[in-house]
Amino acid sequence: MAETNPDRSIDPNTGFCSLTKTYHTLRPHVPLPPPSQPLSITEFTLSLLRSGTTNPSTTTFLINAVTGQRLSYAEFFRQTNYLALSLRNRYSLSKGDVAFLLCPASLHVPVLYFSLLSLGVVVSPANPLSSDSEIVHQLQLTRPSIAFATSHTSRKIPSNIRTIVIDSPEFLSLLTQNQFNSFGSSNSTHVVDQSDAAAVLFSSGTTGKVKGVTLTHRNLIALIAGLYQLKNESSPDQPPEPHPVSLITVPLFHVFGFFMLVRAVSLGETLVLMDRFDFETMLLSVEKYRVIYMPVSPPLIVAFVKSELTKKYDLSSLQLLGCGGAPLGKEVAEKFREKFPNVEITQGYGLTETGGGAARTMGPDEMKRHDSVGRLSELMEAKIVDPETGEALPPGHRGELWLRGPTIMKGYVGNEKATAETLDSDGWLKTGDLCYFDSEGFLFIVDRLKELIKYKAYQVPPAELEHLLHSNPDIADAAVIPYPDEEAGQIPMAFVVRKPGSKITEAQVMDFIAKQVAPYKKIRRVAFINSIPKSPSGKILRRELVNHAHSGNLSKL
Repeated sequence: MAETNPDRSIDPNTGFCSLTKTYHTLRPHVPLPPPSQPLSITEFTLSLLRSGTTNPSTTTFLINAVTGQRLSYAEFFRQTNYLALSLRNRYSLSKGDVAFLLCPASLHVPVLYFSLLSLGVVVSPANPLSSDSEIVHQLQLTRPSIAFATSHTSRKIPSNIRTIVIDSPEFLSLLTQNQFNSFGSSNSTHVVDQSDAAAVLFSSGTTGKVKGVTLTHRNLIALIAGLYQLKNESSPDQPPEPHPVSLITVPLFHVFGFFMLVRAVSLGETLVLMDRFDFETMLLSVEKYRVIYMPVSPPLIVAFVKSELTKKYDLSSLQLLGCGGAPLGKEVAEKFREKFPNVEITQGYGLTETGGGAARTMGPDEMKRHDSVGRLSELMEAKIVDPETGEALPPGHRGELWLRGPTIMKGYVGNEKATAETLDSDGWLKTGDLCYFDSEGFLFIVDRLKELIKYKAYQVPPAELEHLLHSNPDIADAAVIPYPDEEAGQIPMAFVVRKPGSKITEAQVMDFIAKQVAPYKKIRRVAFINSIPKSPSGKILRRELVNHAHSGNLSKL
């Protein structure tokens, strides 16, 4: 287990050990349950909730942003218990079975997650908007024994897979079977070990077919233990309201939304859910439910900065945005702070393969570092490895980020080759991200190694150019890809979404960037499109843009 090391060979400013060439976390130590102790993430999370100050009988857990429908913590406990009993007794679900979920966010989904996890059933949620071929691929990887869908998404599930429709009378009856009075009875004959698989979450697939990332109960317990301790030890300048309200804008099937949901339960927070994201509905919900905190992706920060709709709503309750999923440009963060001076942005970095957590900013001083994703998270170790030589590098040097700790995935389901390529024998996860640590232990993400543009002998990070493009008031959104060039090998090509009313030209875009970068980083080709294709977490789907650019099919974007 990685933890703070008092060894004198470790630099207290960076966490870098000169002997092992390893970076250690500078965060306080987080105690974890003994690995041999049988414990599910459901049991662990509810134990944290019950040790807190939340009153289940009076506290609202979930609110539907559109309908206003609510679910209290007491009702959540009861429904979770009844559903677990029903799934075990009626459907013979037990430890090791896989449940495939194709459900938009609703008040039923958290109940479903916690019920399945309490039984040791592996939860595998997918994007309801996935294509039929994507779902076939996901089903082949996970081989589920049961599926949960809605009346709108159930048609995408093959008929040979037993499917429960969660907006049907049948499912509602499963939530009201009063067979036992106390939570936990449903798990009396099922021992869930921390090493057991808890979830298979699908990676974003920006460079190819999605992979199924297997996370264990231990992975999730370590992640939530760290977030729980962080919340309880933090002391912001302004004390939070007696009961914090969060709005989840990121999908619950994505690792970001998944762990934010579990975190909220551990802290006894109230969550506002949206079954389908809409920017104005989100603003209205912040006003109506006095939302304090939102986990967001960078495109939403850009929307806050550039949209005039924000002036229509009272957003004064908002205190903090937790940004992750993709790089956030320093210029965008600074413009957000100018427009919303009372709202802090905390940044984080993680992958599905790390349970979503690896680094984050903590406290007012760190949050001012808009160009960094923060310091290494609790319980985590890191290396910066030269992709050419394999040498581990000290602070100030760029290389591939490797991570190790108790939140690192078990592996990719059904893909031993990819697992072996990503996880080495010592437990190091190769992230594929080009990064560096500075002299104060802050982590900086340069770009994906595979996405670097090779212009002649130079490497050009697309993210750097995208951040500059976002700072242009005539540009609503942008993405940069490599475009083949006979002389240079590759040149940077920008896809640009004009802001409404803007008439910015290709020459103006190229000139705007040329004035701010070295000659080899200049954008040398521009295409204007209606929107940038992105994953649910906000990552640019460059593969789609590359395919369209190479096919000359730009009019279809």
